[in-house]
Amino acid sequence: MQTLTDATSDLTTEELQRYGRHLILPEVGLDGQRRLKAARVLLIGLGGLGSPAALYLAAAGIGTLGLVEFDVVERSNLQRQLLYGDDDVGRSKLDAACTRLRAVNPHLAIERHDGRLEAANAQACIAAYDVVVDGSDNAATRYLVNDACARAGVPNVWGAVARFEGQVSVFDARRGPCYRSLFPTPPPAGLVPSCAEGGVLGVLPGMVGAMQANEVIKLVLGVGEPLIGRLLILDALGARTREVQLPKTPCADVDCPCRGPLKPIADPGCSADSTPIHAADRANDPGRIMNDFSADVPLEISIQQLQALRRDGVDHALVDVRETAEHDICRIDGATLIPLRTLPEAVDQLDREALTVVHCHHGGRSAQAVAWLRQNGFARATNLVGGIDAWSLTVDPAVPRY
Repeated sequence: MQTLTDATSDLTTEELQRYGRHLILPEVGLDGQRRLKAARVLLIGLGGLGSPAALYLAAAGIGTLGLVEFDVVERSNLQRQLLYGDDDVGRSKLDAACTRLRAVNPHLAIERHDGRLEAANAQACIAAYDVVVDGSDNAATRYLVNDACARAGVPNVWGAVARFEGQVSVFDARRGPCYRSLFPTPPPAGLVPSCAEGGVLGVLPGMVGAMQANEVIKLVLGVGEPLIGRLLILDALGARTREVQLPKTPCADVDCPCRGPLKPIADPGCSADSTPIHAADRANDPGRIMNDFSADVPLEISIQQLQALRRDGVDHALVDVRETAEHDICRIDGATLIPLRTLPEAVDQLDREALTVVHCHHGGRSAQAVAWLRQNGFARATNLVGGIDAWSLTVDPAVPRY
């Protein structure tokens, strides 16, 4: 594995011109630019955070970028993922990213890692790089990246965005705390709304992704003050930042779970920008609908089951727990809008004895709603897996996607 202290890569005449504004910085100079060229950086995810980070690292002269991605470009990505254009919709993100990044810097070497990062491949993949940029969008991958980086002794430059707030930190178990020091255990499924559920200001991932790229460059050059042991929080609406100090003791010196065996990713089908798949193909025989719902109602039903309920005239209530602005964009006919945050106050509108199907955008918020309803006497409440987005994809393409 290339080390951060390796600075043997020579620069061509064209590269001297390309990086001229770096070379006149005393903190970079010729030796620093050689370090950047010798560096190997792995990006996990090429979405909102990975897009700007990849562009800036390629432009800065990082010699080798490893790219981990499995998804395709969707039109809803274009509001914030500037690595892609309209012509890339439907194309593999990895293919589109390679084309764009090579156009930014033809000297860049790209190593493709097609597919998801999983427990079976994470350790070997991460150990081959000097620094990792975590641009993933789900808790399971973040814990896996953290633990694999801790075991390999590789710094993990982490970022997250939601609505108008961003967070950035550097987790290096050799010199400071890891991600588990900030979030000791994963949140319950569906508790934290994704960008697809809660929205995100388009420029915010660009700001946070650029900060992640900045941290990588500082680590490679060995200059400045990296965000090790510090969490930087960015408030885009207030144009303010603040810091949270994390424990100073390195995880290498304590009995931290990050040093333990890697665990498989639970339910890899659920991510911020994809429809959950864990029950989408389950129990789709319409003949089972009445049998399923005449006694014990399952916690979740598929799109096909709801379609059969509606077709066969089975009595049920359909509740939409999205926000009003989302309901204005699209809706399923016959649904009653009760935003999740208002559910406790509006619950008297619902019949506790009725079969109640709850949906949101992708299924996260509605899962929370069903859990609350069940605790409050709605034994026949059930979650629509995949939400209105899956309904649009599977049943009614006239329902706009967002």
